Amino acid sequence: MPLVYVALGSNLADPAAQIRAALEKLARLPHSRLLRASSLYRTAPVGIHGQPDFINAVAAFETMLSPEAFLATLFAIEAEFGRRRDFPLAPRILDLDLLLYDTQTINSPRLVLPHPRMHLRRFVLEPLVDISNDCDIPGRGSAAAWLAAVSLQRIDKLVS
Repeated sequence: MPLVYVALGSNLADPAAQIRAALEKLARLPHSRLLRASSLYRTAPVGIHGQPDFINAVAAFETMLSPEAFLATLFAIEAEFGRRRDFPLAPRILDLDLLLYDTQTINSPRLVLPHPRMHLRRFVLEPLVDISNDCDIPGRGSAAAWLAAVSLQRIDKLVS
């Protein structure tokens, strides 16, 4: 089965609880199996100021779902959690981003893989490397190698 990585983020309504609840929901996805999840990380919002810090994590799955079906499932879970898209980079109860789907590259109006900005975000790279130190980003190389480029972005690992 294809190996899939998903980034989880929340900065509203007890973000750590939202991430834990989302992981429980994701663990029950049909035709998929949660392999592992990273620790939780507290990070500053990127691109917009004056909103609460985020709690972030990354999870790895095996799935029989296509990339598009997996993405649709993620959007449905976001909606179930009350995700609103009032404006770009708005605070959110739950944000689920499909980062990688095996080594596939896709560039369609609905889905771009690998996630186009993942290599620029420490809140994605650090939890990703936490669960997959040897993870490669197609077309970009080692996720671990990209960490140096984002080392100035603030991130704090939470104690479980």
